[in-house]
Amino acid sequence: MDNDQLAAAAKGGDESAFYELMQRHKVQMYKIAFACLGNEADALEAMQEVTYRAYLRIGKLREPKYFGTWIVRILLHYCADERKRRSRRYAAGELLGGKESAYEHNDESAYLDKVLLEAEVSKLVDPYQQVIRLKYYQDLTITEIARRMDHPEGTIKTWLHKALRGLRLRLVKDGERHD
Repeated sequence: MDNDQLAAAAKGGDESAFYELMQRHKVQMYKIAFACLGNEADALEAMQEVTYRAYLRIGKLREPKYFGTWIVRILLHYCADERKRRSRRYAAGELLGGKESAYEHNDESAYLDKVLLEAEVSKLVDPYQQVIRLKYYQDLTITEIARRMDHPEGTIKTWLHKALRGLRLRLVKDGERHD
């Protein structure tokens, strides 16, 4: 079953379809959560909480084909809330003279750029998405990607070029440049 069919089945109440969808998206969710929260324990906790929230709200999913975007949006909202909670806790600790470990505040615009980029990467067709993730998220060379995907290096280079061009076009859309 493809993701769209699984999402439709999950929306209809099929728990095994929901489980399968979550299995398919767990690596992407972990990477986003880790990038947003900065450590493994918080990323895993975020994944657990987001899975619970998604399970409760799966009936509200409007378009099954956008399940991936929907689950990432839930994750990003959770991460943003968690960052705010940490920030308040850190500020309160400073005011009270506590020795709480410093929470690293990421530049908010850089955070939003990462979120925007991740959302756009997830909209790419599968081979382009996979090439981008292997090249820029896992830092593999063209040769390593070609071996892993079992395609010639020239094909991988073409896919990478087309994927990057597509991302640039999407990110410049609406008159906004995101360099």
